[in-house]
Amino acid sequence: MESFIPPHGGYQHLLSYQKAEIVYDATVRFCARFLSKRDRTYDQMIQAARSGKQNIIEGSQASGTSKEMEIKLTSVARASLEELLADYHDFLRIRNLEEWNLQHPYTERLRNLNRQPGANYNTFKKGIEHPDPAISTNVIIGLTKLTTYLLDRQLQHLEQTFIKDGGLRESMTRVRLRERSRKNRPS
Repeated sequence: MESFIPPHGGYQHLLSYQKAEIVYDATVRFCARFLSKRDRTYDQMIQAARSGKQNIIEGSQASGTSKEMEIKLTSVARASLEELLADYHDFLRIRNLEEWNLQHPYTERLRNLNRQPGANYNTFKKGIEHPDPAISTNVIIGLTKLTTYLLDRQLQHLEQTFIKDGGLRESMTRVRLRERSRKNRPS
């Protein structure tokens, strides 16, 4: 008998999740080094980074039975990381530190590191844990921007897949009609 619940989960293989995990780990370390635990921003930044990562997991798991929920949770992940990005921009602005532009030599270095297959926290550790808060912040901003870009692409793909294939109800109907057709065929 054919199944109507598609394979789901597998978030560990999503590049958006892999980058979101690096952003979360980097944010935890960043906040511990550069913010006071009494500062409300400390908890807010960690929670925004966590929400980005966790909603990718939840959306991936929910995808088997609800494409709508997968899209919503992926969108929440994207929004959480945008909130985090604003906090990093605030950090730079308040301290009169500059954000790297696209022509900055370190931006190119970050791009090259991001192209490495299997890039993980250790790939970016030197920049993330740099003692200069401007360098650390800019590295994490670059990683966060990449992650939001990947989530934007993921959302576009989810939308196109939904338009093409529908959701669970359509899948259930297709399977039921095929099963009915199979049973009604003369032997």
